Amino acid sequence: MNGERKARGKRRYVGLDIHKHYCVIAAVDKEGQVVLHAVRVEHQDLEAWAKKNLQDSDHVVIESTTNAWHVYDLIAPLVERMVVANSFKVKQIANARVKTDVRDTLILARLLAANLVPTVWVPPQQVRELRQLLAQRREMVETHTQVVNRMHSVAHRHHLKHERGKRFNEKNTGWQQDKRLSGMEQFQLKLEMENRAYLEKQIERIGKEVAKLSHQKPWAESMTYLMQLPGFGVITAMTVLAAIGEIERFETAQQLASYSGLVPGLEQSGTKKRGKGITKEGRKELRWALVEVAQRAVKSDPYWKKRFETMQKRMHRNQAIVAIARQILEVVWNVLTQRQPYRHFSEERIAYKYLTWGWQMDEEARDGLTRQQFTRYYLMRLGIGQDLTRIALDPKHPRRIASEAEVLALRPELHRIE
Repeated sequence: MNGERKARGKRRYVGLDIHKHYCVIAAVDKEGQVVLHAVRVEHQDLEAWAKKNLQDSDHVVIESTTNAWHVYDLIAPLVERMVVANSFKVKQIANARVKTDVRDTLILARLLAANLVPTVWVPPQQVRELRQLLAQRREMVETHTQVVNRMHSVAHRHHLKHERGKRFNEKNTGWQQDKRLSGMEQFQLKLEMENRAYLEKQIERIGKEVAKLSHQKPWAESMTYLMQLPGFGVITAMTVLAAIGEIERFETAQQLASYSGLVPGLEQSGTKKRGKGITKEGRKELRWALVEVAQRAVKSDPYWKKRFETMQKRMHRNQAIVAIARQILEVVWNVLTQRQPYRHFSEERIAYKYLTWGWQMDEEARDGLTRQQFTRYYLMRLGIGQDLTRIALDPKHPRRIASEAEVLALRPELHRIE
């Protein structure tokens, strides 16, 4: 709360309904009586209006929409309390037959006065920015898939067969000149190849930026624990961290599982109960990341592969993958809250995971550390691998790890890590 502003009059409960170009604002008192009649304010005028009309004692509520966070950052310093409402749950609580901007605004204000607003967590700026960056990457990946599918469609239409895995390689463009293709199809394929190349470069740029962020505050400490787990890469780990935000919000692993929407739903009528599959509530990118991790883990890790094969005996493969994803999320909660190594991995496997993490950054992004020093740095943060000098998962190509003394000379703060 801004100390230069003084509270004026009784507390008001202000509802702020956000639209694309404007907001509708109204306020009620504790009894739900209107004390500020609804007014429409254009977004470009909102800051000036808020400074003139809002009071330090006001409580304000907005719904979680695309542009809610800009409004939140603008209004929150001017009032005593500001909350963000869960749009879906607000509709469940207050399902009005007649919907107008004024009605919606007053509904929000009266729910706030009655302390009935289902709120959502307000993420810090760094979390919001990472979520936006990862969302942009997902959109580019989806567009890239659409481009490739269109190219596949042309190839299949003319029964063009090429060496597996190289059909759309930039160096393998001869097939686009096939006589069975019309001039227009060749022109379109050329455009698609250019689109594909551009998208791949942009996706790579975002990947490098995400990798760079993963070695910085506030992400580096949690990444120490996530990157040791089977199936996790930089993108999936950062997606999970961005979706979770602060692990302290979840007192139990079950709460985190419910937030992810990976828990089974339940339909009950009288004495009858029936499962409904997973709830799919919460952030969908968290579910996507965990399913991706589960798919990799059951292929590469003996522990999860055995659990998956056991589950497959009594359920469909996709159901088993979702169940594995939920169990991996419980492991995520445990390692992030207890700050401990993953007990089903050898120190050498964890070291290799850190080495692959370091490969995705240049030396500047690694703060001047070589890949070998980067690997040792995170092993020291995790408190393991003191006797490990190299990674020999492939005996033909062993990889050296820097010594602790070498890293301590560059990072003396590690002396203070217990």
